[in-house]
Amino acid sequence: MANNRMLVGFFIASESIFFLMLILAYVNFHGSVTDGPTAVNSLNPVVTGIFSLFLFASSFTIWLAGKSLRNKNHFMLKVWILATIVLGAVFIFGQGLEWSGLLDKNITISRNVFGTTFFTLTGFHGFHVCVGLIMLSLLLGLALAGDFKGPKSDAVECISLYWHFVDGVWVVVFSVIYLWAFL
Repeated sequence: MANNRMLVGFFIASESIFFLMLILAYVNFHGSVTDGPTAVNSLNPVVTGIFSLFLFASSFTIWLAGKSLRNKNHFMLKVWILATIVLGAVFIFGQGLEWSGLLDKNITISRNVFGTTFFTLTGFHGFHVCVGLIMLSLLLGLALAGDFKGPKSDAVECISLYWHFVDGVWVVVFSVIYLWAFL
C-alpha cells in the first residue's frame, strides 16, 4: 500500500505543477484584458458555486467509501462510490452548461486571453474530473463484482487521494477565477 500511495503522491505532485503553471498564467494575464469578455462580465460565480458544492460533497462521499471498506461494509462502499460518481457527474454537467453558455455568447478559447486562460484551466481540471469519474466507475465495477481482495483494496485509497486532489485544485481554481475577479 505504501508504494501505491507514494506513486499516486508523485503523480499528484507532477499534476500540481501543471495546475500551478495554468493558474499563474491566468493570474498573470487577468488584468491585461482591455476589451472583450472578462471573468466579471462573463461568469456567474453563484451558479458555478452551486455546482461546485456537488464536487466538494463528493470528497466526503469518497471518504465514506474508504471508511466503509475499512469497516468491511461492502454494501455502503458501493453506495458511496456511486454517490461520488453522481456528484462528480453533476459538477461536470454544470461545467458543460457554463461552457455552452459562454460559447453561445461567442466567448471561446481563441477570443482573447481571458477565453484562452479560462478554457484551458477549467478544461484541464474538467479533464481530470472525467478521468476520476472513469476510475471511480471501474472501482464501482470491482465493488459490484466483490473483487476487493489483496492489492485491489488499495485502489479505493489511491483513487480517493486522486479525487481529493481534484477537489482541492477546484477550491483554488474557483477562488482565483470566480471569487478573486469579483473582489
